[in-house]
Amino acid sequence: MTTTAILAIDQGTTNSKAVLVSTSGEILSRGSSPVGIEHPQPGWVEQNPVRLWVSVQEAIARCLQSVSDVEIIGIAISNQRESVTIWDARTGEPLGPVVSWQCRRTAATCAELTAAGHAPRVQVLTGLPIDPMFPGPKMKWLLDRVPDEKTVRLGTIDAWLIHCFTDGAVHACDASNAARSQLYDLEAQEWSDELCTLFGVPKSLLPDVGDSASNFGVTKNVPGLKDGIPIASAIGDSHAALFGHGAFNPGDGKVTFGTGSSIMTTLPEFIAPENGITTTIAWSIAGKPTYAFEGNILVSAASLPWMVEMLGLPDVQALTELAATAAPGGPGFVPAFVGLGAPYWHSDARALFSGITFNTTRAQMARSVTDSMAFQVHDVFKAMAAQSQTPMGRLYVDGGPSQNSFLMQCVADVLDRAIIQCDAPEASALGAAYLAGLSLGVWADLDAVAALPRSTNTITPRNCDATDRLHVWQDAIYRSTVTVPSSMSE
Repeated sequence: MTTTAILAIDQGTTNSKAVLVSTSGEILSRGSSPVGIEHPQPGWVEQNPVRLWVSVQEAIARCLQSVSDVEIIGIAISNQRESVTIWDARTGEPLGPVVSWQCRRTAATCAELTAAGHAPRVQVLTGLPIDPMFPGPKMKWLLDRVPDEKTVRLGTIDAWLIHCFTDGAVHACDASNAARSQLYDLEAQEWSDELCTLFGVPKSLLPDVGDSASNFGVTKNVPGLKDGIPIASAIGDSHAALFGHGAFNPGDGKVTFGTGSSIMTTLPEFIAPENGITTTIAWSIAGKPTYAFEGNILVSAASLPWMVEMLGLPDVQALTELAATAAPGGPGFVPAFVGLGAPYWHSDARALFSGITFNTTRAQMARSVTDSMAFQVHDVFKAMAAQSQTPMGRLYVDGGPSQNSFLMQCVADVLDRAIIQCDAPEASALGAAYLAGLSLGVWADLDAVAALPRSTNTITPRNCDATDRLHVWQDAIYRSTVTVPSSMSE
């Protein structure tokens, strides 16, 4: 008997994943492939757009090789956000790299725009601060390096994948990705002439913006897939995870742990952000956006393998086991390898340990690194709660590190609130699949999506006081952001 399913693509910073989801919400198979990442200069982070698309094809092939008698009725896309690329509109040839969301190459441009007084207006229109993380200045950087005679397309990663899946027939993105571009007016729900002029990006080069659950064309000439399969959803990966959890009530939220981390909570309406967090479109359905607060942490779990290497340990599991044995006290650690994101937005901050003494142990060093993941979440969550118009509701955690019980217990303890751990780490892929199902009529409405089975585990905080550890963390944050006097840096 043939099973109908949705093929969900989760294109991330380090891997592309393909997940086959049945129309009953069951995961039938999985596949993944590494992408690769390059650092051509200090602070620069980029990827090869061709390799990125090849990794998606490889993930699809690995996903489908273990199943038979499956009819794919739709494609769903979730993608790494704020990363952008540029390509020839006629040939599809990439004309530059994928400039990663982590990349700081536009720091000087952002500083100039901020010094010129543009930051308040940009934040009112977009819900975002001026920071190298966001695509506007990166798109201008890419454009400046393309020959004038080229006819180009600019886009976030969902737009690039839609181009590839449709063999160049469609140039489109969804509202959640547009909302992270710094060129999109959140309330007007359209590309802003004012912002495009400010950042020097012609609006004509940008993709059409559709609902997250929408028709983005059909497959053509994709290896391993028949032509004519509808691309039925596209959404940023963090937004997709929120949707996948069924966090549809105002105040419900989630933390996605990965290379960086994203904390997001749904809102009843648009609220201009304060205190270092952002406002974004979580998703758009039938022309109606759902808004959310978000805090973006630039480096989260990426600090763990770095510390594994520093301490000469075999793997991350050994690191967390060592951290669990640490005596009270110890240093603070700030993982500001590429600056600090929310709620600080300090691009000049750098990673450091503080408070190291002759009594500091390897276990305490390990614990300071694992704790930094929880402390960053704490600071963002506190900023959100301070300006939320509704009580903070259920808090879900997802992403690979969310499966580590020790790390998640640290988060629950520092927040002093229960968190809901999901057994399936593919929350982003599931969220994209659920949106595609809405677009295709598989599920009638949000109530039907919320009723789909989910396997979860609630982690409650232990009765422990994290005040002293928070003080050490806050002191380390201060030290990482203090500007070195010019006389000392010469």
